[in-house]
Amino acid sequence: MNGASHKPPSTGRRQLVLGLLPLLAGMGAAHAQEEPSGLERIRANGALKVALYNDFPPFSAKSAQGIQGLDVSLAQALARAMGLQLSLLPFDGDENMNDDLRNMVWKGHYLGYGPADVMLHVPVDKYFMQQNRQALIFAPYMREQVVLVRDKRRLPEVAGVADLRGVPLAAERGTGAASALIGHDNRLLSAQVHLYENGVKAVQAVLQGEAAAAYVTRAQAESAIFQAQPRSEQMAIGELPLAGVPSQGWLVGMAIKARNEELGQALQQALQSLRGSGELLAIFKQHGLTLTAP
Repeated sequence: MNGASHKPPSTGRRQLVLGLLPLLAGMGAAHAQEEPSGLERIRANGALKVALYNDFPPFSAKSAQGIQGLDVSLAQALARAMGLQLSLLPFDGDENMNDDLRNMVWKGHYLGYGPADVMLHVPVDKYFMQQNRQALIFAPYMREQVVLVRDKRRLPEVAGVADLRGVPLAAERGTGAASALIGHDNRLLSAQVHLYENGVKAVQAVLQGEAAAAYVTRAQAESAIFQAQPRSEQMAIGELPLAGVPSQGWLVGMAIKARNEELGQALQQALQSLRGSGELLAIFKQHGLTLTAP
């Protein structure tokens, strides 16, 4: 559902209210007489349970070493900054992200698992937040954007969509980016677009010569290029604005159950600590990704 993925939605992203910490602190006082807070329960258990998408490279995907990716590394760092152990709850995305928030954040899945304490990789978007008032969506940690990654030998320059005519193209199946590319200008390029399981594999198709360019997220493009052996010097990443794809990208943050303000405050402080110490930047570099400030 991410503009180039089947998880987060493809609408434009806007930054969450900057004064989050004072707001959370103030709201927390109103619930001081209620049952123990989520944070108290988590500290008593000693572990932070984090929901992550299955099969969502480069953020979280299964490997021979277990589930790995940028969001996994971020979850580890957040738990460590809060003085907690980490308990991962990987899950398969539902039909839309509203369902994912219900299953993993505020209610739990009908099959009996969840909810987690916090879910990562949630779009921080005003309209989306209004649709999901049972969840508190906050703490953007990156900005995603759809890009065109191309082999410079086959496409030396791309000034616009017309320059893509006559060459094989790649995109991720079921995404807004794929739909925008296929549907552009009365399906001008539709016969040229080949769909892949995920955006990383779409970029790998370019690296292997199966396609001349791929329309994916910047993170997917950078990850595939970073992992390539040997590293390709022929790949270029640039913008290709298309209708339905947010030109400025969208913010990505986290979600917890609404009114769980103490936990939100602790997570926000942990993220600020990681950003201030340089550890967040190091995590992005570790995975070959650019940390674009929200």
